[in-house]
Amino acid sequence: MGKTFSEKILALKSSKDSVTAGEIVVARPDYVMSHDNAAAISKTFGKIGTDKVVIPSKIVIILDHVIPASDAKNAENHKTIRAFVKKHGINNFYDINHGICHQVLPEKGFALPGKLILGSDSHTNTYGAFGAFAAGIGRTEVAALWATGKIWLRVPETIKIVLKGRFRKGVGAKDLALRIIGEIGADGALYSAVEFTGPLAESFSVSDRMVLCNLSAEMGAKNGYFAPSEEVLRYVENIKKDSFEIIKSDEDAEYQKELVFDVSSLRPQVAKPHTVDNVVSIDELEHTGIDQVLLGTCTNGRIEDLEKAAEILKGKTIASGVRMLVFPASWNIYRQALKNGTLSILADAGAVIMNPGCGPCLGAHEGALADDEVCLSTANRNFKGRMGNPKAHVYLASPETAAASALAGYITSAY
Repeated sequence: MGKTFSEKILALKSSKDSVTAGEIVVARPDYVMSHDNAAAISKTFGKIGTDKVVIPSKIVIILDHVIPASDAKNAENHKTIRAFVKKHGINNFYDINHGICHQVLPEKGFALPGKLILGSDSHTNTYGAFGAFAAGIGRTEVAALWATGKIWLRVPETIKIVLKGRFRKGVGAKDLALRIIGEIGADGALYSAVEFTGPLAESFSVSDRMVLCNLSAEMGAKNGYFAPSEEVLRYVENIKKDSFEIIKSDEDAEYQKELVFDVSSLRPQVAKPHTVDNVVSIDELEHTGIDQVLLGTCTNGRIEDLEKAAEILKGKTIASGVRMLVFPASWNIYRQALKNGTLSILADAGAVIMNPGCGPCLGAHEGALADDEVCLSTANRNFKGRMGNPKAHVYLASPETAAASALAGYITSAY
């Protein structure tokens, strides 16, 4: 019997000839990522009993959650992190002028095929878009990794998701991801690896792959994965931090189960409050009023997302009473959208262009909602209180749906 991608890569990173799903291994990751929570992690690290980081070249820290600092507490956290990276010689540090960790880490050439990447954020799964095994872990585990360079992991079973068909106009990867989550549930892939394959998956752009892997966390998955395409390999070749090895599942690998999704008749999807798996077709939500639209985040803040929204908003004006906030995923994307006129189109339509960062997505900074207000967001979570107010309501949708709804003043499809 052949091996899955996850079995192969965890065998390699634990120096074993072979491992099987369910087995516990002691693995050495290639990179360990953290963000603003590195301040708390550094305090845990200080209690371990060692004053030396054993893997400084493998540590990547990116400030993104509350940038610039919104108050003295967050400013102190940032100060703590800057002092920590200086003390321990951590060169892979990206301050507030870079963007969201899940966009910046790939842009800086760390997200590569065949790498094991662990991070203190639940959407670390995103890097599976590049053929890596990427998973979120706890802060204490990150502190232990800083001290030892190794961690135990359970080898996950793998769910194979076969994607086929062709999207209708105005329907894309975000709608597909929401549909999958709606069907299998928030715990449908609990501690399983999710491997996206099939003819549609093979044609997906880098951005599309990042959306699916990012949202694999909302299926409960340990990691999401695409076999690298030629486009992915071209993307990483010019920016890679290291050499890499492409690892793929064997043809005769054993899967936990196989699911097939044909997108040919898929309509735009929306996740209703307050869970990501509370998904319905947009046709069931027409004329649901909105107060705010959030375009961006690590899920849908790439240049393609901004351009899709700009195509719909060009020459038009956002509905009266609707606030639209735009958060590009990184400063690279911000500059690209600035140079090609995308930001001008969005601003002319009435959108407020914000600095790249996590902003209101987690409810910690900027764009908070008032009681009973409704936000349509392109983010990945709509839990109660997620955008700063447990009495508000957050719906999730694609950039196209977000733009069309901003124009209409209620949730509606673009085409």
